[in-house]
Amino acid sequence: MAPAVAPWAPGLWRACNALMAAFFALAAVVQVNDPDAELWVVVYVIPAVLTLLVGFNPLVTGNFIWKSVSAIHMLFCVLWAGGLAYHFLLHAKQNILNEEEGRELSGLVIVTAWMALCHSSSKNPGGGRMHLAIAVVITLFPLLLWLYVYMNKEMRSSWPTHCKTVI
Repeated sequence: MAPAVAPWAPGLWRACNALMAAFFALAAVVQVNDPDAELWVVVYVIPAVLTLLVGFNPLVTGNFIWKSVSAIHMLFCVLWAGGLAYHFLLHAKQNILNEEEGRELSGLVIVTAWMALCHSSSKNPGGGRMHLAIAVVITLFPLLLWLYVYMNKEMRSSWPTHCKTVI
């Protein structure tokens, strides 16, 4: 017999999806002045839309089209992240947030982690306790990271011009 889902669990799962959809949408918007903006906007718009759909209807993660698009996007992000990680390890001179490849890698990891969590939620759309705990951590991580970067003007001083306009 499966443990009962807490009455607040579905609402928390929807809230996490709403916040992550907003984060991904915001990440897409700030790519506008990036030299390869077209690519990065797509990288963030796809999870923004998929996540928004999950927020509206958690059962959508069981849909064949949703699962296929998310799986293909995760595969693309994992492969790209692997290449960036290799490049970063070979050429990094500063910490991960001071290197453009490091920030790009971080974004791809966040996208992949969230899409994987949503993908796995098709078995339990209400979310189990561990699933929800991971969702809360992943949801808070990029928001707190963005706040940290925004408040740390010294860190942003060495960034290329197109990155200094981060919200």
